[in-house]
Amino acid sequence: MQAAPVSLPCRERDSVYPTFMDLTRRQALAMTALIIPGLATAAAAEPELEVPYVPTAPELVERMLDLADVTAGDYLIDLGCGDGRIAIAAARRGARALGVDLDPARIDQAVAAASFASLGDRVRFRRQDLFRTAIYEASVITLYLLPSVNLRLRPRLLTELRPGARVVSHNFDMGDWRPEADERHEEGRVLLWIVPAIAGGSWAMNAADGTAYTLELEQRFQDVTGTMTGGGSMVELQNGVLHGTAFTFTAGARSYAATIEDAAMTGTDSAWRAARIS
Repeated sequence: MQAAPVSLPCRERDSVYPTFMDLTRRQALAMTALIIPGLATAAAAEPELEVPYVPTAPELVERMLDLADVTAGDYLIDLGCGDGRIAIAAARRGARALGVDLDPARIDQAVAAASFASLGDRVRFRRQDLFRTAIYEASVITLYLLPSVNLRLRPRLLTELRPGARVVSHNFDMGDWRPEADERHEEGRVLLWIVPAIAGGSWAMNAADGTAYTLELEQRFQDVTGTMTGGGSMVELQNGVLHGTAFTFTAGARSYAATIEDAAMTGTDSAWRAARIS
């Protein structure tokens, strides 16, 4: 995000410059460097920070980790980690953690804080663009970015993370991707999403009694609609919802529950199965 423009008056009315020039801080530094030697290097070295640094209150950090149910078995990546407090708090719970940020000063703070807490073996920090950070191994992603940045990240979160991975954001949502939890605290808002499995498409289903059905499913994030055809009838699915790999829906007068793993759907309420056709 660019800093507020700095207005510089021109030297005289008939100057080739306009009366007022609206410059970003970076542009102002670059122009000033023409007059004051040595500032050109500082201007060139200043990182492009799209999101301003605003620390998350310690109480909210703990609530974010509680909501995501972070345990020693997790690998957490904090995108835009600032001083590293979220990643370090996750490491204190036994999780492995990685924090990335473009600001070298914040990365230095984070590394020093992890060293002071003797957690250097469980948490790492990198000066790195969050959009170029590999996230596929993470079981938890934490964010305190901006709505526009969240929306740019959303396709990667949905396609690169494994189903069941948790995403927690301080203050800002993901547009029309409905959160699983949305809490408001004195220190701010905390939102949780669970990455859904892919249910959309055609499935060949065999019920516990041997009856064959075809499921035609359409998916919008964790919400699933569609039809179930077989046994001489077609019914619409109702209340189709994914919670990670867990899929529940109602068809006709019956409720169904299953887990989805790649191209297989396995009933958890009875012995039915479905295989993806397309």
